[in-house]
Order: sequence, then structure tokens, then C-alpha cells
Amino acid sequence: MCGIVAYTGTRAVVPLLLAGLRRLEYRGYDSAGIGVLTDGQLRIVKQPGAIDCLAADPQLIQLTGCLGIAHTRWATHGKPNTLNAHPHVDCHHDLAVVHNGIIENYSTLRAILSDEGHHFRSETDTEVIAHLIEKFYCGDLTEAVVAALQNIEGTFGLAVIHRHENRIIVARRGSPLIIGLADDGLIVASDATAIIPYTKRVVYLNDDEMAVLTAGQYQLRHLNGASVSNRVHEIRWNAEQISKRGYPHFMLKEIHEQPEAVTNTLRGRLCGDQVKLSIPIDPSRVRRMLITACGTSWHAALLGKYLIEELARIPVEVDYASEFRYREALLEPTDIALVISQSGETADTLAALRKARAFGAQTIGIVNSVGSTIAREVDGGIYLHAGPEIGVASTKAFVCQVIALTLLALYLRQQQHQPPLPDLMTELNALPDKIRAALDTAAAIREMAERYHHCGNFLYLGRHVNFPVALEGALKLKEISYIHAEGYPAAEMKHGPIALIDEAMPVLFIANRCELLDKVISNMQEIRARQGRIITITDHANPVLAGLSENLITVPATLPLLSPLINVIPLQLLAYYMAVAKGLNVDKPRNLAKSVTVE
Repeated sequence: MCGIVAYTGTRAVVPLLLAGLRRLEYRGYDSAGIGVLTDGQLRIVKQPGAIDCLAADPQLIQLTGCLGIAHTRWATHGKPNTLNAHPHVDCHHDLAVVHNGIIENYSTLRAILSDEGHHFRSETDTEVIAHLIEKFYCGDLTEAVVAALQNIEGTFGLAVIHRHENRIIVARRGSPLIIGLADDGLIVASDATAIIPYTKRVVYLNDDEMAVLTAGQYQLRHLNGASVSNRVHEIRWNAEQISKRGYPHFMLKEIHEQPEAVTNTLRGRLCGDQVKLSIPIDPSRVRRMLITACGTSWHAALLGKYLIEELARIPVEVDYASEFRYREALLEPTDIALVISQSGETADTLAALRKARAFGAQTIGIVNSVGSTIAREVDGGIYLHAGPEIGVASTKAFVCQVIALTLLALYLRQQQHQPPLPDLMTELNALPDKIRAALDTAAAIREMAERYHHCGNFLYLGRHVNFPVALEGALKLKEISYIHAEGYPAAEMKHGPIALIDEAMPVLFIANRCELLDKVISNMQEIRARQGRIITITDHANPVLAGLSENLITVPATLPLLSPLINVIPLQLLAYYMAVAKGLNVDKPRNLAKSVTVE
């Protein structure tokens, strides 16, 4: 969630830190701050609200120097205000800390430190770290940080500076940190988007690792003192890819990037009637598969269940990562645990992965961020290659996750020596063009949004593979437009939600040509009988659907198993244009963050 940027080198540090914070805005935040070493003094400026408020603070002119740390905070402990904003300092204002994560034993530590005479200014858990480092500081900041972290339970990605030492100490456990190796210095960030304008050469810190950074060099070590080998990677995307390219919002840009993103996910993996994946799986030994994820990725996981069970005939269980990690799971070495995360850093999903590994299960990851923690810890996986996704509401990553799950299902089928499915392969290759055609519904959906944006509730209904699409459409509407929406299997509508139906309730149906269409039409009749307002997404001209619908959107037809990849497009556009019609901040919806790195 929160964002960290730090720099030591030859540049003036404040402009670089502010630019880095702006590139991390999409992660979600409610305050921001900067700490800089200036002529042997530690100077701090921080403000609640937007980065523009921080940038406008006249005190920033006093922050001269080439070494500093910065932070955008998403409140967990304590309300968003100046005192709770980062950086946090010790009693004597000698050192400053910025921190992502949660210190679980902070209340115990705070009580101990208070009894020892430490005075706390904020309500945050992070301030405990500053006082712990102060307690252990005896002239060597590195050793003080190590000693402090040995007393901490929880997660952290942190950067620390001290006014008597011309270096930055960074460390992580469960919250990502990346070191960028630029020609004029070293940049640290919690997300590569803050680094790529300066360098593509990076080092990813692993859990329980730390680094000591000076202007010209860095040293890696484990928190237990063991040395760590150098691991320099190259980021494969560029600064232009995280610009809006003329679109008013990142979300709209990313919706329109989906044909290209799908092409990139498929590239090199479909060869005639064969699927090429590098995954260490022996399907003959697989008893079942568990897929675990959060949010939009969980909806992709639900679609994965349909795909894998139908195409590969392997039983699949889908679980919220936040629930799986705390229940008594029954996993065996013959099971596959598949985790899905756009960022590859989602805290609950990462914890679920580690729990599955502890059971001895084979692990697979589907992630978009190369070099992320999940990508490094799974036995094998599938990169999406969707490019950076900046908008908080996931769009192209969801579609590419479903593509990756389709490829996995076909690969498992292939490894079982089942006959190929040439029609499905043909349709997969045709998807980019069909998604492009579905995007042509944008004008009609924008007009429709003007009619419905004042509504307070929506119901989204679908059957079979389009039930998870209904869930995803409802989630997008909630996330971006703040309109309450629920997704349901269409047949379940009679078991409760039908009580909500009246002339003020819009109900969106996904009604593709399939063996369940007549049943969906019956559900639509029940809505009309109660004066409900019907919006229909369909893949064919049907006079019955047209007669029942207040608005009807037609998208290209494809095979039923692949229809979610087309049907979700108008639902993404509807959420987007509803938010625009309400004048909301589409890319930075309230209370949400792009990468959820805390429980």
C-alpha cells in the first residue's frame, strides 16, 4: 500500500524524492513526507493529504542535500494527520524512519520504551522502530537497525537515516523494496515505477535482507549477519509505459491496452495445437489443485476452476488467500497450489503460498510483476507480460490472468495426452481482435452511464463461467463509482436478492448464446414482472432479450469458455464511465490501494 522512495548520490534529492512519490500515488495514500540530511542536520517536512500539499510546503526550500528518504502513508494505526505521517524520528531528532507494513507487537514495545523514558509523538506503530533503533544506537546505524529488527514481530520494508552517518539502511520482511543502480547514485523504492526513469538495473531485496547504501556503493547482508550475493536484474519496461499516452485516466488507457496485453500473454505460448509452458508439473501425480488469491485475482481463480476442471479434468478448489492461510487446510505433496497476484507482493497471497509450501505441495504463480516475491518463491509460474498496471482497479491484469489460466488448463490437458482442441486454439488467437471490437461499445456505454450514475444499487447476474464475470463487474462498480453492487449466479437471485427488486434497481444480465440462455431469460422475466430495470450484455441479436432490456449491449461471440474475456470489457467501461459521470477520481479511489501488502 504505502510508498517508499530513498536516494543517495550526487543529485539534489528533494526533486527526485517528490517525483518518485508522484509515481507511487496510484498505490494509495493519505499523507506524505520527506526527510533529508542537510549540513549535518536531519530536516523533516510532512503533510496530510496529496503530494501537491507537501510539494507546496515552503519549508522544503530548507531541505538541501543529496541524501534523503520519502514516504506516502496509507493509514493503519492512527488517523491521517501531520503527526502520524512519515518519516518518524527518535527522541533527539537524530534518526528518521519510513516504513511499509505492520508491527504486530508495537503496543508491547511502546509500553516498554515508554517505561524507559522514550516520548512518543504519534499513534503509529512505525514510531516504535525509530525509538528501538535509538535505544540500540552506539555509533553504528547498521548494527542498531539489526538489533532493533530482532525485537520486531510483523512485516516491514523500511529505510533509515541518521544525521551522523552519510548512508541509508534499508531492510525488508514481507514488504517489497528494490534498489536501483543509477549512474549518479542509488535509488530505493517499494515499486519499480519510481526507479525506471533513472535506471533499469535493480536489485530486489528478499525477506530478512538488508542493504547499506552510500553514494557510490551498496552492501547486501542477511539480518542474521550472513553475506548475500549480488543479484542485479534488468527491468524490461520503460517510463513511457507508465504514462497516460493521451488518455484522461490510467484505467481507461489500460482497458484499451487489453488487445495488446492479451497478445503479449499468448506470445510464444501457442504453437499450432500445442501449448508451451515451462512449469515443473507431472499431471499424473496431481490429485487436485488449490487456487488462492484476493480481490479481482480471486475472480480470475473462480474462472480457472471452470477451465481446469473442464479441460484438464483435475478437481479444483478456490479459496480466498486471507481465509486459507488461517484454516486447517488438507494439502498433500500430490496437490498443486496455484497463487495469483498482479503485483506478486499481496501479503495474504504470499502467506498462503508459504503455507502451501510447508505442506509440501507443488506451487505455481501467475503474476504480472517480474522479480516480485511470489515470482521468486514459487516452483514455477506464468508471467502475464501485460505491462505495468497503474490504475488501482485491475482491468488488463484480470483478462491476462484468465488467459494464463486457460493456457495452464490446456497445458495440463496436453500433458495428459488428451486430444487437442483446435477450435479453442483458433478462438484464443482471435481474442485480441474480438476484445478490440468489444471496446467499440464505449460510446454507447458512456451514454448509458449518464442515465444510471445516480442509482444507489446494482445487481449483476450471470450463469456458469459468467457468474465470476458478474462478481468482477460488481466489484469494479463498487471500487470506482462507490455504488453498491452485488454479483450473483442468476438462478440464486430468487434466494433473497429478488426482494430488492423495484423500479429503482438496475439489474445487469450477461446473456450469451449457450445451453443456459433460456433459464437466464426466465430470470429476466422475473425481474421485469417486478418493474426492475434490465441491462443486458449479449453476443447475439435476440428479439426476446431486446424486448426485455432497457439497454442492450452486443459484443462479439466466441466459445462459451472464453466468453468472460469478452463480456468483462463492457463491465469495465461501465464502471469507468459511471465514475467519470459522478466526477470521481478514477485512478485513485478512496480507501483503496493498488498493492495490498498488509493483512
